[in-house]
Amino acid sequence: MKSRPFKQVDVFTATPYRGNPLAVVLDGTGIDDAAMQRFAQWTNLSETTFLLPPTEPTADYRVRIFTPGGELPFAGHPTIGSCHAWLQAGGKPKAAGRIVQQCAAGLVPLQREGERLAFSAPPLKRSAPSPSLLAKVAGALGLKAQQIVAAQVLDNGPVWFGLLLSDADAVLRLVPDHRMLKELGVKAGVAGVPVAEGSSMLIGRSNREARAFGGKAAAETDDSPKIDLEVRAFAAPIGVEEDPVTGSLNASLAEWLIADGHMPARYVAAQGQCLGRAGRVYIERDSDGMVWVGGDAVTCVDGQVTL
Repeated sequence: MKSRPFKQVDVFTATPYRGNPLAVVLDGTGIDDAAMQRFAQWTNLSETTFLLPPTEPTADYRVRIFTPGGELPFAGHPTIGSCHAWLQAGGKPKAAGRIVQQCAAGLVPLQREGERLAFSAPPLKRSAPSPSLLAKVAGALGLKAQQIVAAQVLDNGPVWFGLLLSDADAVLRLVPDHRMLKELGVKAGVAGVPVAEGSSMLIGRSNREARAFGGKAAAETDDSPKIDLEVRAFAAPIGVEEDPVTGSLNASLAEWLIADGHMPARYVAAQGQCLGRAGRVYIERDSDGMVWVGGDAVTCVDGQVTL
C-alpha cells in the first residue's frame, strides 16, 4: 500500500453537497481489481474512479469506474467528476479546449465552457418496451397508464427503462416500490416537463422545494437556470434506490426526447430535489447532431488515501 492523491468531488452542482458525490483516486497505478472493488465498497458512494495513464494515443487519461457492486464501462457523473479532478490536479489536455477520456466503453470527448464540463453522449440503442413489462414497471412506480406520454428502453452502456410523464409534478410525487423494481431487474428513469408558471402544481412544487432546502425554494434563487425537465432515477437492482443526479440517464433521455420532438435541442434538466439535492444538467445538441451533457463540479475533499 502507498499514499495516493485523492479527491471527493460533487458533480452536477456548483454548490458543495447539492449534487452527486464521486470519489476519485488520482493515481490508480499498481492497484489490482480486487483492491479497487474493495475501496469502492468502502466509500459506499454510487461510483468511485481510479485514474491511470492512457493506453490509447489520443486519450489524455484513462479511468476505471466502480460501483459498490462492480465495474462500469461508462457513467456520466464519474466522467465529469474525474475530468474535473484531473484538471484541478494539473492535468494538461493534448488539444486545447478538448479532453479525451479513455474508459472501458471507449474514448469519450469532453469540452470546457468556463468551469463547466460537458461530455458527448455515447451512442444510444433504444427500443419500445413490451406492453407487459411497461405495465409491471408502471405498477411498481404507482403510475396510471394515462400519466405516461412515452416509454423506451434506453441503452448507452447502462440500461434504463425511460418514462416520460405528463408533467413534472407527477415525477416528484412518485413513491416507487423498490422491491418490485429490483425483482423486475429494472432501473427506471422518469422525466416530466414542468407545468406553466402560475399554476397550482408549480406553487405546490415550490413549497416542497422550500421545505427540502430549509427556506427559499431552489428554483426561485436569482442565479438558478430555468428548469425544462424534472428527472428521477430509481436503480434498486444495483443497490441504489434513488440516484441524486445521473449523467448516463440524462444523456440517453436527451438523445431520445430531442430526436422524438419531446424536448428542444437545448434545455436544462433538474434532478435530486426529492433527496435534498439541486442537480442541474445542461443539454445541447450541436449542429452536427452530437448531444452534449454538461454540468458543474466542485471539490469537497482534497487529500491522500492509502491504497
